Amino acid sequence: MKDVITNDQKKLARYSKAMSHPIRIYILELLSNQSCCYSGDLTEILPIAKSTLSQHLKELKNAGLIQGEIETPKIKYCLSRDNWDEAKKYFKLFLNL
Repeated sequence: MKDVITNDQKKLARYSKAMSHPIRIYILELLSNQSCCYSGDLTEILPIAKSTLSQHLKELKNAGLIQGEIETPKIKYCLSRDNWDEAKKYFKLFLNL
């Protein structure tokens, strides 16, 4: 039996799930408008606990939308440009069905 779910659909679903919270959308918007951001800076901007922010960053990182680089004692986060561009492509294709 032929698999009806394509790899493109799986990737779109993974990106969609990662982007399914307003805080994550905010983080992606912020990172798309600047080169990088430190997690400590985000805790000053966002009215959420550090542990909650860490979970949101982890979801975005697991989906491949952002990458983190440890610069003790902080972590610098940036968009993963290739995956970000791929996600935009998949969303455009899907929304123009």
